[in-house]
Amino acid sequence: MKARKGKRTKDGALLNSVAESIGAALGTMAAKAGAAQKAFTHSSVVRGVERESKKFAQKSKRSARKTTRRAAANLKRSKVAKAARRGVRRATSSLKRAARRR
Repeated sequence: MKARKGKRTKDGALLNSVAESIGAALGTMAAKAGAAQKAFTHSSVVRGVERESKKFAQKSKRSARKTTRRAAANLKRSKVAKAARRGVRRATSSLKRAARRR
């Protein structure tokens, strides 16, 4: 192995500082890219809130459907009851008329 005869350059410190600055710049860029990606994607909190709001909307629609169906059923039931009462009234009135005629 030959002995080195040339002088050692002191560029090592300069190269080291340049490499450190490049690494720091790359690190900040990566951090900003990660933050931007997080900003565009839904967080778990937002996802949970959306899920709960959908559940609430479904429950309200279901209860509205039940109440409208129940109201329609009551209306039909009352219509039938009205018709039955009307028929009974007619029958009794016709019986009363027949009894008066005799």
